[in-house]
Amino acid sequence: MWRAEMRVTLKPGVLDPQGRAVRQKLANLGWTGVSDVRVGKFLELLLEAPDRAAAVALVEEMGRRLLANPVLEDFSFDLEER
Repeated sequence: MWRAEMRVTLKPGVLDPQGRAVRQKLANLGWTGVSDVRVGKFLELLLEAPDRAAAVALVEEMGRRLLANPVLEDFSFDLEER
């Protein structure tokens, strides 16, 4: 059993209206030192694979084919054996 923690983030240069709204709300609440906010996704996956290489290949394929939009988003992950 393997556990992957995946982070999906917008690529540099892609506008982030949700991040802009969060930054504005933080400023409205008094946290004026925050100059930028980028909003992304965090996913935790538990999966079966015979070894680390197979688990990495599975998580990379899931990220490329479904969990991240390759035009707008990048993804990275950490993997640990359970």
